[in-house]
Amino acid sequence: MKRIVILFAIATAIITAAAQAPAELVNPFIGTTNYGTTNPGAVLPHGMMSVVPFNVMGSDLNIYDKDSRWWSTPYEKNNTFFTGYAHVALSGVGCPEASSLLVMPTTGAPDVNYFNYGTRYSNEMASPGYYSNTLTKYGIKSEVTATTRTSCERYTFPAGRGNIIVNLGEGLTNESGAMVRRVSDTEIEGMKLLGTFCYTTQAVFPIYFVMRVSHKPTAGCPWKFQPPLKGVEADWCPDDGTYKIYHNYHREVAGDNVGYLFCYDNLAEGQQITVQMGVSFVSMENARENLDKEQSGKSFDEIRAAATREWNEMLGRIQVEGGTGEQQTVFYTALYHALIHPSTINDVNGEYPEMESGRTGKSSHTRYTVFSLWDTYRNLHQLLTLVYPERQTDMLRSLVGMYRESGWLPRWELFGRETYTMEGDPAAIVIADSWIKGLRDFDIETAFEAMIKSATTEGSKNPIRPDINPYIEQGFIPVGYFEGDLSGDNSVSHALEYCAADYAIACLADSLGQKARAKEFLKRAQSYRRYYCKEYGTLRPLTAEGDFLGDFNPATGKHFENIPGFHEGSAWSYTFAATHDIKALVKLMGGKKRFIDSLQAVFDNNHYDAANEPDIAYPYLFSRFKGEEWRTQKEVKRLIETYYTNSPGGIPGNDDTGTMSAWAVFSMMGLYPDCPAEPFYTLTTPTFDKVRITTPQGCITIEKRATADDCHYIDRILLNGKEAGSYRLHHNAILGSNIEFILKNHH
Repeated sequence: MKRIVILFAIATAIITAAAQAPAELVNPFIGTTNYGTTNPGAVLPHGMMSVVPFNVMGSDLNIYDKDSRWWSTPYEKNNTFFTGYAHVALSGVGCPEASSLLVMPTTGAPDVNYFNYGTRYSNEMASPGYYSNTLTKYGIKSEVTATTRTSCERYTFPAGRGNIIVNLGEGLTNESGAMVRRVSDTEIEGMKLLGTFCYTTQAVFPIYFVMRVSHKPTAGCPWKFQPPLKGVEADWCPDDGTYKIYHNYHREVAGDNVGYLFCYDNLAEGQQITVQMGVSFVSMENARENLDKEQSGKSFDEIRAAATREWNEMLGRIQVEGGTGEQQTVFYTALYHALIHPSTINDVNGEYPEMESGRTGKSSHTRYTVFSLWDTYRNLHQLLTLVYPERQTDMLRSLVGMYRESGWLPRWELFGRETYTMEGDPAAIVIADSWIKGLRDFDIETAFEAMIKSATTEGSKNPIRPDINPYIEQGFIPVGYFEGDLSGDNSVSHALEYCAADYAIACLADSLGQKARAKEFLKRAQSYRRYYCKEYGTLRPLTAEGDFLGDFNPATGKHFENIPGFHEGSAWSYTFAATHDIKALVKLMGGKKRFIDSLQAVFDNNHYDAANEPDIAYPYLFSRFKGEEWRTQKEVKRLIETYYTNSPGGIPGNDDTGTMSAWAVFSMMGLYPDCPAEPFYTLTTPTFDKVRITTPQGCITIEKRATADDCHYIDRILLNGKEAGSYRLHHNAILGSNIEFILKNHH
């Protein structure tokens, strides 16, 4: 197996070198506005460390606070006020967290108040693994890059006095509390408390760091925010009355708003100071070891070059030809965003924080974190399974490990804690989907045990499915059963998610030869049918008595207003979401024509939400019906052109740790996994003339042939030169195969 992987890596490197380096086509500024919540910071594929420009706290024109708007990102393209580089940020999430350990270079007399030291900036540049800008107030050029667990920052100063400020008080986390300690003239260590993600739980966790500067400072000291102290004056570090600087103090300082200051006198013009930081979620000792192992003896430029090479290797597993330059940038940026999370959490020595246990575990494989599973179970893990199976396998092992440690598979795990954000039982779907597609190098028996536990344990003892009782006993969840307040009730959404998970369990049980379990869970997966209302042609909430809820409008909820039954969407957002049971849904709706007309009306009447997950597979459902496949081809093309662009707003909304980007990657290649846990891809017209996917499982080539530029509709599909006979191809059928699309200019 090791020899195969080595040969595969060599082949990938050759392919990457032969074509334009894909990292050069990535625009990290895509998704940095329009609530995309991506950022242009430096990060490696699935890296623990990311180092990101922080511009959402304070301004010389306006005062921002992370809670005053939907600031769930450390960077927003339209903001202009830079207050430092944050370390370990999340990409494409809907709640503020992490993005702490801020480092800021300044000139002149030191001032540690971020409202004062913040500055505008210019000359932004970003590429995978690198970001740079020029700080207007100071004339400092800043550059940052990263390894898997560490950052490297290079600041080029003008002549005179300079400072490097470490701010442990600011960031996106909802938690406070930090500590910093001097180790030597050029090294400090400390920790910061993070957590309370999405304000829903009290799950907190520490991040530890070790930071080094390349040049000995004239002076260094910790600082702390506190009310003014009359009669106290600093020697060389001024006290502005709000921030007290502890000169000549060399022990630790702790508090809610603390930091450290390195001061330099008489810097030469163009003097460069390098800052290195290692982090760990286990200990300061591990943070130091991470820094030593990943950066020892390496310059900034060497680390940056290594980051570029790693991104080119990962992005280069998919090579595209044809299309416009803009389309290639959209594609490779989407692939880049899809490869940021889940993230590495184990240190170089293998240690990591066990799930919910408070203990330290040790792993021989990469242990992952940041599992936004309600989002990513729909397509991102399918992309990893297809193109990066070795990484997906370690993610499966990570999920099973979390069950062993905490007693439950996760729903939305973050740095070893369960956040209980969103709903459903999505880990079961991810595991089943990968197993059925052939990833087998993990403990499936324990995984299946975990699935059955969350799918059968009664609600009062079940943190993953707390409202499971009526779902099992009555076949539906009534409004108000769990939430109490009908305006915030998500009963239909919950039931649909349980149906999707139960279908995955049924598929896995069948694969494992457990026919009775398969039959049991297949029946449960059909429970959503109880919600279908013929009057409106949509799903509709039910009361405890089993009656349809009155005062119902299937169009409300699209703008995230709280409505009974549905979470982050309307009834139209969820009605076609049971992709595992389309034949039955067609029957409920009165036949194929009514189903097609109703589904088309979702797009024609602007009920489709391209910025969220529940209806993400809708465009592909037309292709389940012979003669209607052209609708998929039309809608997918329109959605790509409308919502995915080479611009800061070029993602339709929150990227959801790469889920929206994964949709674009699949759709632009011409295939999409429209039903999780089924090993099939639904085909559509590719954006590019040729796509070559190089994986350890074999190369896949996708080509399209057209007689004119306006040919977009599919006339025929050839699989290895023969008529495919279907618009849905099995996972095993496409591995090592050639898929050829013959196009025409009409449907």
